[in-house]
Amino acid sequence: MRKIATLFVRDPEHRSRVLPTVTPGCAWVLQGEGTPTRKWDGTCVMLDAAGAWWARREVKPGKTAPPGYVPVETDEVTGRTVGWEPVGQSGFAKLHAEAVARGDATAPGTYELLGPKINRNPDGWESHVLMPHGWAPPAVQQDCATAPRDFDGLRVWLLDRPYEGLVWHHEDGRMAKLKACDFR
Repeated sequence: MRKIATLFVRDPEHRSRVLPTVTPGCAWVLQGEGTPTRKWDGTCVMLDAAGAWWARREVKPGKTAPPGYVPVETDEVTGRTVGWEPVGQSGFAKLHAEAVARGDATAPGTYELLGPKINRNPDGWESHVLMPHGWAPPAVQQDCATAPRDFDGLRVWLLDRPYEGLVWHHEDGRMAKLKACDFR
């Protein structure tokens, strides 16, 4: 799991916002390549091929990584290292166990852990669930397919919806993301 590039360059004076300049390596999105999917507002977890569950974890510079932590990459700008920790020792262990008990997530891959006690539950989930990354109900998939491919159009489109944002998936594995809050 690598950090997904934001489609537009972050404003160096206000890092929470983006500028109308495409991030190097992401122009393919504006050229109409890739499939847009809904970005869910939860926390990332992974079921590996051996059947072990992991939680995404960022470790700030100068901080000690938790036991069993597997680093994946370090952000050159922030110095934060993103990686995986065993989900059983994460702050989401109990909520994750509730979601796993539903039995919906059995295939290895990454999932978004969503529910009443995660990120203020903006989607109103009644229980904790595991949503496979890239999945959404057909109506949401159809809506995401209508997303424009330009800065101004995306700003209007995203701010008009209850979605956290979009993630574009290129057939060669590249990804790019954009969140509604990037425009606020």
